[in-house]
Amino acid sequence: MSKSPNPVAIVTGGSRGVGKATALLLASKGWNITITCTNSLKDAELVVKQCKALGVEALSVIADVSDNQACIETVEQCYLEWGRIDCLINNAGTTKFAFNHGDLDALDAEDFLHIYKVNVVGPFQMVKACRHYLVKSNNPCVINVSSIAGIKGTGSSIAYASSKGALNTMTKSMARNLGPIRVNAVCPGFIQGDWLRNGLGSETYDRALANIENITPLGLAVTADQVADCIYNLISLSTVVTGETILLDGGYHLTV
Repeated sequence: MSKSPNPVAIVTGGSRGVGKATALLLASKGWNITITCTNSLKDAELVVKQCKALGVEALSVIADVSDNQACIETVEQCYLEWGRIDCLINNAGTTKFAFNHGDLDALDAEDFLHIYKVNVVGPFQMVKACRHYLVKSNNPCVINVSSIAGIKGTGSSIAYASSKGALNTMTKSMARNLGPIRVNAVCPGFIQGDWLRNGLGSETYDRALANIENITPLGLAVTADQVADCIYNLISLSTVVTGETILLDGGYHLTV
C-alpha cells in the first residue's frame, strides 16, 4: 500500500443529493473519494464513474452507518486503498415524515431509535473509526451534514429535528476535544431535489418551494450543489474554523 498523492475523503450517503454533489466537487478538485450507500448501489457506482472521469480514483461501499462494524470496515477499506484519510463527510441520514409536530401519535420509540441510530450514532461511529487516520493528515476535518431542523425545531418530524439538534451538539463536543481535527456542521434549510419531493409529494413540494422563494431574504431555496460549495469551503479554505454550525437557507431562519 502506497500513500496517495491526492487527498482522500469519505462521503457517507454519497450516491445522491448533497453526498453526490460533494463527492463530484471534491473529485473535480483532485480528491480521491470513497462513497457509502445502503440500498442505491447503482447510483453509487454511477457517481464513482463520474468521479473517475474527472481524473481521480473512487470506490463505492455498501455500508449502513448505524452498524459499527460496517463503519470500521468502510474506513479500513478506504485506508488500504490509498494509505490516507483527510476528510470525513457524514452525510448519510434518514427520517420519518410526520410534519404535524403536534401529532405525537405519528411517531413511536422505534422511530426515534432508528433515526438517532443513523443520524447521530452513525456519524459518531464513523468519526471514531476514522480518527486514528485523520490525525495523520495535514488538514484533518469532519463535516457533519445537519439541518436547520436541528436549530429551529422544524422539519420532517420531531424525531428528525431532535436528531439533528443532537448532531449539532456532538459537532461542538468533538471540535472541542478532537483537535487538530476540525469538526463543523452545515445546516441546510429546504434543499431542492428528489428527496424532499418524494417525501412531501410533488404538489406539496412545489407549494413549499414557491413559498420559500417568496419569503426568504435572498428569494431562494438552496440546491445540493450550493451545500457542497460550503462543505468544500470548510474543508479547504476555512482552515481556522471549527465547532461551527453554519445555516444555509437563504435567510429563511430569519423569517421563522
